[in-house]
Amino acid sequence: MKSILYFLIIAVGCAACACNNPDPDNPPIDDILPGGYTNVSIKSTVDAVQPSTGLVLWSDNARSRNSKYGESISLEYAYCLPCKVVKGKVDGKLQYDWSSFDSWLNDVASRNHQAVVRFRYEYPGSRDVDGKSGTTAVPDYIKAMEDYNETYNKNEDGATYYADWSNAELQWFTKQFYYDFNEVYKKDPRIAFLEVGFGHWGEYHIYGTPLKLGINFPSHDYQKEFLTYIDGFLEIPWLISIDAADSNYTPIARDEQLMALTFGLFDDSFMHKEHETGYNEECWNALGKGIRWQRGACGGEISYYTSADQRNFLNPDGMYGVTLEEAAGKYHITFMIANDAPAGKYGTAERFKQASIFCGYNFALTYLAVKGDETVARITNTGVAPIYRDAYLTVGGERSKTSLKGLLPGDEITMSFGRATDGTDVTIESDYILPTQKIQFDADL
Repeated sequence: MKSILYFLIIAVGCAACACNNPDPDNPPIDDILPGGYTNVSIKSTVDAVQPSTGLVLWSDNARSRNSKYGESISLEYAYCLPCKVVKGKVDGKLQYDWSSFDSWLNDVASRNHQAVVRFRYEYPGSRDVDGKSGTTAVPDYIKAMEDYNETYNKNEDGATYYADWSNAELQWFTKQFYYDFNEVYKKDPRIAFLEVGFGHWGEYHIYGTPLKLGINFPSHDYQKEFLTYIDGFLEIPWLISIDAADSNYTPIARDEQLMALTFGLFDDSFMHKEHETGYNEECWNALGKGIRWQRGACGGEISYYTSADQRNFLNPDGMYGVTLEEAAGKYHITFMIANDAPAGKYGTAERFKQASIFCGYNFALTYLAVKGDETVARITNTGVAPIYRDAYLTVGGERSKTSLKGLLPGDEITMSFGRATDGTDVTIESDYILPTQKIQFDADL
């Protein structure tokens, strides 16, 4: 259950908004229903993990634990490699084979889950490109060019090759790749979120070797060009690492135009011991300004700073003085990777499900009435974050004219339908969830 303190804050905040800032486009029910409406009895409970929310397992772990944890999660994660789907370039056009990527998406969907996707070039010590340590995931046709020259370093995590950001083709390719990816998958319900970035694991940093902008890391000018470009067309909700707050690596935090983009944030060391008092908090503040979650999804991965962090963060009494529910409420978390949690004392399937339901949106129907062939409904978001893709309250197959996308916690909207209901045909529909998934709502009217 959500913390009492959190709900008190929301309740007080909403009451203040209702009293001091009335919304003329969303008046109180009594103002729009002069009489003649009959209340409709309806009861419903959110008792499952909602689509595109909650704790996340890597796909191999989700696959092996599906019988026990399959209904405790709705999302799976994996790194994806551009070199595995790009087969070359002919007459100026990139040649793709998405079959391996689609095979993964189908595997995830077979468990009634959606995917969190992150494409990357560098991964220290990884052998998943060609069996050799630290090979970049840059497509082979670029690597074969005479003016493409990668750099190398062996750091504490193993051999690492770095993409050559002085190469014009790599710069062009990276922009074109995301455009082509969006064109193919922008409406695909198998994908929930896209994480975007540069450097080690796409996390906006490198280490163990000197940073050389425009050589082993993209220049600030190119980053602005790239981010502004993809923000113009990406329909899949996209996130960048909180490490992008570091001005040595990126210009984002001090550039008003970039700060106005629709990216969300992912934090890959969430809830570590000094999270609230040091670097992480500073990064959230620099990139979030307290409202980032209102335009872009916030997520990440539970800390690996110690081997116990992932195994202990689901302790109902908290870890380092903070519970998962408190942290998720503060940062308005929609999803969080917790791959090692099932191996710990607190990571039971039941606790996983409880924590997953707490994250993200949660809808509640607060009013339902009919008059002749008309239905009026009011719905609110009692979760900790909005839903980031279109979803619609639906009566007898008729969708509301207003999307629930972006409905903030504590806010509510009223909508009308040109048909009557007895409450049995009220649903929430979305084209961006799997056909086997369902968005639930609470109601006790």
